[in-house]
Amino acid sequence: MEDIRELELRAILAASNDNIVITDGQGVVLRASPSCLAIYGEAADKLIGMNVEELEQRNIFSPSVTKKVLAEKKEVQLMQYTSTGRVVMATALPVCNDEGEIIRVISFSHDLTEIQQLKEDYEELRTKMAYYQSEIKELRQKDDSFRGTVMRSKELRQIWQLIQRVAKSDATVVFLGESGVGKNVFARAIHEGSRRQNEVFIEVNCSAIPESLFESEMFGYERGAFTGANKEGKPGLIETANEGTLFLDEVGELPLALQSKLLKVIQEKKVTRIGGTQQKNIDFRIVASTNRDLEQMVKEGKFRRDLFYRLNVIPIHIPPLRERKDDIIHLCNFYLKKFNEKYESNKVFHVTTINELLAYDWPGNVRELENLIERLVVATESVVIYSSSLPFYSATNSNSALTEQESALEEMEEKRSSLREALEEVEIRWLKRAARQYKTTYEMASYLGISQSSVVRKLNKYRINS
Repeated sequence: MEDIRELELRAILAASNDNIVITDGQGVVLRASPSCLAIYGEAADKLIGMNVEELEQRNIFSPSVTKKVLAEKKEVQLMQYTSTGRVVMATALPVCNDEGEIIRVISFSHDLTEIQQLKEDYEELRTKMAYYQSEIKELRQKDDSFRGTVMRSKELRQIWQLIQRVAKSDATVVFLGESGVGKNVFARAIHEGSRRQNEVFIEVNCSAIPESLFESEMFGYERGAFTGANKEGKPGLIETANEGTLFLDEVGELPLALQSKLLKVIQEKKVTRIGGTQQKNIDFRIVASTNRDLEQMVKEGKFRRDLFYRLNVIPIHIPPLRERKDDIIHLCNFYLKKFNEKYESNKVFHVTTINELLAYDWPGNVRELENLIERLVVATESVVIYSSSLPFYSATNSNSALTEQESALEEMEEKRSSLREALEEVEIRWLKRAARQYKTTYEMASYLGISQSSVVRKLNKYRINS
């Protein structure tokens, strides 16, 4: 007749809501609940006689709570992952004889898969909410950008707000600043923010048109006005700008002889073609730009004082890139993304490259930065753009620690056959560092900036003992 205690024990194992596993002092399974099949994917009778270390190696469950009890000789509680994809809270306690030797280990496992799933869903929801908040912020800042112009610095954002206010009027605006700061972009923003936005925007580069042709290009001419002229005549750029905006780029290069004629057109809003007698009424807005000091040119007699005052109604100075460091990193990322898409590449900046870009003076400003990023995307052989690829890179001025780090990455790139393997190696290094510095997976998760469940999964994946 079967022992009554054996029947009682079987009934307890069968009736318990928790999964129960009993091992001997060496970790060999003696008894297990019928629920093992649902949780571990193995029937109880198949587990009996097997050692927990072998079960852990087969990923039936990981980590083994019994193994930890045998090592630490005390009660242990931990999160366990099973081959069936479940997450369980496992608690195990030792049973000792009179000599203090462990003769049994009893473990209880409670299925937390649904709770863990809810937690992960919650984390995913938080991530999505953070993303949507970022999108909302970006939409709110959309009015603070134009044609890819990045405006993160306080100085440029203030200028942009001024441009938005000024654009609604017909006041003459002159943009001052070094070459390459984007004066033409802001001039177009004035036009597109005005009531003339649906009319023409005529851009005239005063430094590019030869002086001998400037008058005919600007004011136009009647047929037969001079030898070689179009027999039908031609309207000038000023006349073409009627109802729209006339942008005089590099107005400081305007020939002195033509400045008085331009002043008369601005004052009277009438233009007469070369060789003609009929004045045409025109309605246009003047926006100008220059990288020269117009006031000093007035003092030197190189620029008409009356024209200067006509143009200098609302002067707006655009600071050079070196004076607005906040914009540099955002511009670099903007153009990196732009040219990655254009050339179907996936280049990324190394941290030392970012530091070099921030430290550089950018004499050519945004134009120089854009051209440099395009060159780096096209010409750099590796996926990572290192600081040594920069034309202004100087090893003697670089941070030695960062240079060593860069060398290590270059070495890794040479050793590895794929980006995925290199990333895995970096991930392993970070996990090992976190495991050395912190006692719990929650602390590790906070340090690494990922969820606790992700830390546990990655530790198991790379078999890192935490």
